[in-house]
Amino acid sequence: MILVTGGAGFIGRGVVKKLLDDGHRVGVLDDLSNGRMDNIQEFKNNSKFKFVLGDIRDKEILKSVFKDIDLCIHAVAAINVQESIENPQRYYDVNVNGTFNILEEARKRDVKVVLVGTCMVYDLTSSEAINEKHLLNPKSPYAGSKLAAENLALSYFHAYGLPVVITRPFNTYGPYQKSNMEGGVVSIFIRNFWEGKTLNVFGDGTQTRDLLYVEDCAEFIVKAAFSDKAVGEIINAGYGKDIAIKDLALLICKDVERVRHVEHHHPQSEIQKLLCDYTKAKKLLGWEPKISLGEGIEKTKEWIKGSGDYE
Repeated sequence: MILVTGGAGFIGRGVVKKLLDDGHRVGVLDDLSNGRMDNIQEFKNNSKFKFVLGDIRDKEILKSVFKDIDLCIHAVAAINVQESIENPQRYYDVNVNGTFNILEEARKRDVKVVLVGTCMVYDLTSSEAINEKHLLNPKSPYAGSKLAAENLALSYFHAYGLPVVITRPFNTYGPYQKSNMEGGVVSIFIRNFWEGKTLNVFGDGTQTRDLLYVEDCAEFIVKAAFSDKAVGEIINAGYGKDIAIKDLALLICKDVERVRHVEHHHPQSEIQKLLCDYTKAKKLLGWEPKISLGEGIEKTKEWIKGSGDYE
């Protein structure tokens, strides 16, 4: 069985679906602090699916769920940047101590661990595409805790020979992503679009993002999980093209009158350019994104409209 921690979350749910579609037995461990039962409702009658409500900080629960596990895809994380600044202790507890607990259980049973990381660990002041050798510069306790978790995982690879893979997806969007302020820019813009509201763009809107559709992200993580070549490696995944936020807003609403430029609350923290170099993923895994930004946005629009995930 494959364990997906955080499998009721946005990216985790995509990974679970991909694994089940491929015929694997999948167990999900999630405390639902960020994930939602609605995300995994469609899997509840699948005989190859099992859900366990629990926290990765609970060592007894981990001991229980790891008994029948061959592979662990670790997607649990506390992920809100601003909250991490206000409450860094929680981010250390979940992202670092929680990962330590996962690694310890995996070490006892020699279970491969695939860590779902983040591009936020990089120095994001560069104007160039970011590859895995790019300078690191975490700017928040969230990013710092995720980098610490990565380093801890790699130390288990080097010290114990535990098979570990570090994945770093860039901005991921698509169905099942929250569309409130905890969501990404695409889902927030689409929610405002359906509600007839303006799409608020910070500053002049020339800041860019590399946007990866969730199905492509899930395929990347699963490919990394089953690749022997990926063991001990750090691997980026992104769309490989960036788009200015003002252009993204227009792509979604197709009406310049509905795009409003507003003052940034924290302009000093704005990321001006974010672009992924996924050359390593293509070479090592044979992976590259399949869903264009336009197609991904339309799929996300229809899902948010159909789900009623807006008011």
